[in-house]
Amino acid sequence: MRNFLSSAVIVSLIILLSACNSAPPVITDEAAYVEKTEAWQKQRVERLKSRNGYLNLAGLLWLEEGANSFGSDSTNDIIFPPKADPFCGTLLLENGKVTLSVSEGVSITVNDSAVTEMQLANDMEAHTTHLEQGDLAWHIIKRGDRYSIRLRDYKNPRIDELDHIPSYPIQTSYVVEATLEPFDTARTMTVATEVEGYNEDYQCPGTLNFKLRGKALKLYPFTSGSGYFLIIADETSAIETYGAGRFMYAAPDSTGRIILDFNRAYNPPCAFTPYATCPKPPRENILPIAVEAGEKSVHLN
Repeated sequence: MRNFLSSAVIVSLIILLSACNSAPPVITDEAAYVEKTEAWQKQRVERLKSRNGYLNLAGLLWLEEGANSFGSDSTNDIIFPPKADPFCGTLLLENGKVTLSVSEGVSITVNDSAVTEMQLANDMEAHTTHLEQGDLAWHIIKRGDRYSIRLRDYKNPRIDELDHIPSYPIQTSYVVEATLEPFDTARTMTVATEVEGYNEDYQCPGTLNFKLRGKALKLYPFTSGSGYFLIIADETSAIETYGAGRFMYAAPDSTGRIILDFNRAYNPPCAFTPYATCPKPPRENILPIAVEAGEKSVHLN
């Protein structure tokens, strides 16, 4: 009996010590978590519909070196929608600089002030130049050594087409803690994009190791501010979720833990418009499981 009691006491002590040393659960208040996640889902739709969102994109129009005439007339080098003036002017691309010359009698504004000629700052420069004409707005984006007009239509029908983003039910089991296993030196990872021939480079500090659905897994995160940007794919990709993967963000919480919340795996801009330039998942981030959490595919006209 004495040996039995001693063994029982030892086992109890081991269980107690294990409980004391184990990490606290990621989600301690499920109701509050669900409410917060539902609010995030609503905000996602609002951001997509905003003036700076992706639902109003109306064109991705690449510039050629030299003079590029633009307007709604079909004889222009770059053709705008019919609501633009027939001949708006010229965009001169020369030595990595874009200069706008507005046709006489045409009104194009910057910060509500009419302009006739000016050099335009692209999206990789400070104080990007944003131009407007009626419902249309545009600016220059730089992708590698190429330059394009990112055109918006503030009355794009797509804005009203989206009232929600299809998503899986919110499940706390898809919120897990990860451990960063750092590399000796951060690695540069080159990622393909939706734009043919254009790749993007990201800095990867190490691997995020975690367990999900009983499997030990890892992802390669990209440094983003004080946290990490992830581009993932899984066995739901191109079936229930967007074929070119989904995005996630993760950051250490107040205790230093890195939390991966797959309920917030979200569609890249290219899932909503053909006029975005989105990075694709690196092969290392294609998970060998079905991640049935987060946003599903969106089908717009």
